[in-house]
Amino acid sequence: MEQQTDILEIIGHINPSELDYQEWVNVGMALKHEGYTASDWESWSQRDTVRYHRGECFKKWGSFHGSALPVTAGSIVQMALDHGWKPSIEQGHELDWDDAVGGTKDDLVVVDKSWVEAKEVRVPQKWNQAAQIIKYLETLFEPSEIVGYVMQSWEKDGKYLPSNKGDYSRSSGKLIELLSKCDGDIGSVLGDYNQNAGAWIRFNPLDGKDVKNDNVTEFRYALVESDGMSIEEQNAIIRELELPIACLVHSGGKSLHAIVHIDAENYSEYRKRVDYLYNVCKKNGLKVDTQNKNPSRLSRLPGIERNGNKQFLVDTNIGKESWNEWHEWIESVNDDLPEPESLDSVWDNLPKLSPCLIDNLLRKGHKMLIAGPSKAGKSFLQIELCIAIAEGKKWLGFDCSKGRVMYVNLELDRASCLHRFKDVYSALGLAADNLKNIDIWNLRGKSVPMDKLAPKLIRRAAKKDYEAIIIDPIYKVITGDENSADQMANFCNQFDKVCTELGCAVIYCHHHSKGSQGGKKSMDRASGSGVFARDPDALLDLIELEATNSLLQQEENKVICSTCIEWLQRYNKGYEDDISQDDMCSSKAMLDYCREKLPSIDFKSLNIEVEKAVEKSKVRTAWRIEGTLREFPKFSPVNLWFDYPVHKMDESGSLKDISPEEEKPSWKRAMDKRKSPADKKKERKEAIEMAYEACSMGEEVTLEMLSEYMAVTEKTVRSRLKEHGNFEIEEGKVRKKTR
Repeated sequence: MEQQTDILEIIGHINPSELDYQEWVNVGMALKHEGYTASDWESWSQRDTVRYHRGECFKKWGSFHGSALPVTAGSIVQMALDHGWKPSIEQGHELDWDDAVGGTKDDLVVVDKSWVEAKEVRVPQKWNQAAQIIKYLETLFEPSEIVGYVMQSWEKDGKYLPSNKGDYSRSSGKLIELLSKCDGDIGSVLGDYNQNAGAWIRFNPLDGKDVKNDNVTEFRYALVESDGMSIEEQNAIIRELELPIACLVHSGGKSLHAIVHIDAENYSEYRKRVDYLYNVCKKNGLKVDTQNKNPSRLSRLPGIERNGNKQFLVDTNIGKESWNEWHEWIESVNDDLPEPESLDSVWDNLPKLSPCLIDNLLRKGHKMLIAGPSKAGKSFLQIELCIAIAEGKKWLGFDCSKGRVMYVNLELDRASCLHRFKDVYSALGLAADNLKNIDIWNLRGKSVPMDKLAPKLIRRAAKKDYEAIIIDPIYKVITGDENSADQMANFCNQFDKVCTELGCAVIYCHHHSKGSQGGKKSMDRASGSGVFARDPDALLDLIELEATNSLLQQEENKVICSTCIEWLQRYNKGYEDDISQDDMCSSKAMLDYCREKLPSIDFKSLNIEVEKAVEKSKVRTAWRIEGTLREFPKFSPVNLWFDYPVHKMDESGSLKDISPEEEKPSWKRAMDKRKSPADKKKERKEAIEMAYEACSMGEEVTLEMLSEYMAVTEKTVRSRLKEHGNFEIEEGKVRKKTR
């Protein structure tokens, strides 16, 4: 229960009366997600004496059913921080991996809240009410622009609210003319008002037809209002932020109303700029009431009394002169970009290029993307690269610099991942001499979005001197819509941070988009935005090759020959003197020689091994890797076989002339897949001969034995023996014909 006590203590630092409706709901959703009860939410909500209604929390609680992006305890913590809560720091505890050390200043933050001194707002002792309103109107409006205002009010739960729509029929110029002649009786111009309630005005001009957003003629200003701190603190932060304020009005209550230049061309731009404005205010400690976003919103009218207090102009035209000037200033405050440099100053002393991690492919500190469809063995390819770097071996024919590497495993469970590394080592035939060079970070079920993962990764990898960090796969950590260029640019920037902070290469893989890929360029095959292909310094793209029947038969022949040679090297050392180079490339010649030279029991075992090797060769897939490189010349396509669990180079060149399936005309694909009757007959003939030889080890061969060996019925065996023509059957026994 210690964790629950801590979080309930944290929400004690949040005043529900200072939250808008959605923020209040978010607290409830976060509490439910973290295992709390509706009673906890109810008890906390009671602190809002104005809006609290008994039973509302329990009713709303039942509608929280969870989501793919849940509101968690982190939201509560951030909310408390925004409201001034500062967590206590334990002394002398051991740092955990996720503890923050130091840190960087957040962007858009220009105010250090811990150093801001409250700035007094002086209430005018004597004031001219009409002059206050006139100055407000002259500052915000052109004489011909229609002004909307509300003088009438109504009461609800002890709070006064503006009545109806008010007046929106007169221009600023007309109002100024009448107010200048009213001898202090503003009611004769604007109408009487309840001095307990005050009065309101709309800060953007209207068309005179209504007071909705659609009736706003100029999206000139936005309202910034915050009552979560003292008036003096609000005043200090507003001025520290240098908001481009046209009028700063004391509301006569708990807040200042800042009428801020937005200067938007249309409603869409207005919304974007207001969101930006509110975000800056929030990050700098000014909790803005988000219900004030509308351009037709009412604000407090200066020159009015409210419950014994004055609504008055505090200041006009303060801060930056315009939105553009302020926006540029905010963006530049935390600008840590380098200054431009003259090429002349470095021409004779150019910096050294980063050394190669993979020769003619990738430099240290750069990024590489491996893209391909499913079943291409992309994860195995990356594990092979890990091993090549750790051992200083070749990868895809390219030399690798020897060094340390981290493999970030986001997909496999820990045991499967570790076994996979051992399987690949074994299949590559490499001695595991440098296992200390490989670190594996297993994050299945624990991964977080890349913008959160990057700093955690950097902390763990600091001072480890990694040459490369391999992240597999990235779909587990993608933040945003993968089809959005700007969101994916931000996502890919996280890899830049890792490269820059650690000085190592970052290598990651991504999947192909759906549909045919053969006709596309390698850069256009990766799923999602083109940013994926254009951002990395090296792109390796895999595409499957459709092996022809003749090629598969050649590969089967090679497998049989190599298996026979392996056995002869173990059991018949002098075979090189008896058999020609041509015969070593013929599966029939090799099997005939082995039958003659090996003991029958060994030959039978050889046949079993041959069958296993042939079956394995049939499930191999053929692939081609093409590259798009930023730092090096384009390389010739690399052809290889994926022979689980590793990729093997096509040393013979048999895949060189094969086109990806999608690039072949339909008639060609059909022909490659179709076997001729002669091919099928040849396959059946070779199969019956192999079965007979395997079963004839010192004993008579029967139909039953052949049926069991070939996994077909005795009737099928009879049919194939008859088709072969060189066998005879007598009382269930099978013999070769003597003539």
